[in-house]
Amino acid sequence: MHAPPQAPPPGHSVSDILPPLVGIKVLDLSRVLAGPWCTMMLADLGAVVWKVEQPGRGDDSRGWAPPEAGGESTYYLSANRNKQGLAVDLKHPQGQEIIQALARQADVLVENMRLGTMERLGLGYETLAAANPGLVYCSISGYGRNSPLAALPGYDLLIQAESGLMSLTGESDGPPIKFGVPIADLITGMNATQAILAALLARQHHGRGQWLDMALFDGALAATATVASGYLNTGVVPRRYGHAHPTVVPYQVFAASDQPFILACGNDGQFRNLCEQVIIRPELAIDDRFVRNRDRVVHRDALVAILEPIFAAATASHWVALLQKAGIPAGVVRTLPEVFASAEVASRGLVDEMPHATAGQVRLPASPLRVAGIQRPPRPPPRLGEHTALVLEQVLGLDAAAIQALASSGAIALGAELVVGA
Repeated sequence: MHAPPQAPPPGHSVSDILPPLVGIKVLDLSRVLAGPWCTMMLADLGAVVWKVEQPGRGDDSRGWAPPEAGGESTYYLSANRNKQGLAVDLKHPQGQEIIQALARQADVLVENMRLGTMERLGLGYETLAAANPGLVYCSISGYGRNSPLAALPGYDLLIQAESGLMSLTGESDGPPIKFGVPIADLITGMNATQAILAALLARQHHGRGQWLDMALFDGALAATATVASGYLNTGVVPRRYGHAHPTVVPYQVFAASDQPFILACGNDGQFRNLCEQVIIRPELAIDDRFVRNRDRVVHRDALVAILEPIFAAATASHWVALLQKAGIPAGVVRTLPEVFASAEVASRGLVDEMPHATAGQVRLPASPLRVAGIQRPPRPPPRLGEHTALVLEQVLGLDAAAIQALASSGAIALGAELVVGA
């Protein structure tokens, strides 16, 4: 299942349009999620991505299982499609020479090593930029390279807690709760992608690359967004509202007779429609406590206490149908099986399938980037060292004997099913 084709510009067919990042080469020295998520988005946009992993072990996320498919961690699979995989030992002198040679040809380098590691390996920005001034070098870390916490590792759970995100999530009378996905990693991966694209555009003007210092903490803090704005401008410490909205009412989960559903009254007109057309309580629409949203926020508890028994008297499908007919956003709380079986997913082509040597058919959420030129069947996430020989031969011009000598020295590892020079 693939994303539907985009309409081509006038005078062009879809086949005429090249991927936006065609010709861009990315050296990916990152692991786990934030960095790989960033480089996968660049690969989705057409960049060639060389994913470098440690021989024998690979990306840490390869061991994060179950769940797994054909022995491959589904966590690893989620962030590494459309890449070429190399296994290179960065601690081996010849391995470092390989990375330096690839960096001279790369447009972008992404790394998330501990503070000082890249410099000790001879792969720091100043060293590599001296040989390749156009290199866009993106460092991803937990707290940023100039933070007092720069030497500490960055873990999504810890960042959610320390950035304030977790303090905003959970029921009002319960403990803070983390997001169901590693949101700090994902946000940082997307932020890094945007920064890299901006740096590539800037390079077109002045011909130089630059160093990008991207931090999970920065991204997570920025994601407190509207709630942070409230605190910074009023000094009022925000509290948790569970499934409800801090500044819009009613905008939350309600329990119907069979299952929860979402009601999102985004303005006063929608609230009037709720009262007059859905629950048939027109007097609430003119109640001084509820006429304006600011009044409903102040009298939230009183309004919710009125609505809860009304909604509990009928099914979720009953209320959702009435609400949607009245122009009020509403929906049920779906499970992932329900989501992926939905017409929306099918019509938008939101699941990609790709063959994989050990996992069979890998199914992944499709790229959400809808840009003309990238609607090609995606390539599966690489096996460890799958493209080592290919890249060394085609990019660095090494012959079979040189590649085999590197493998024998331990500087690289080759995919088990590859034949050198084939």
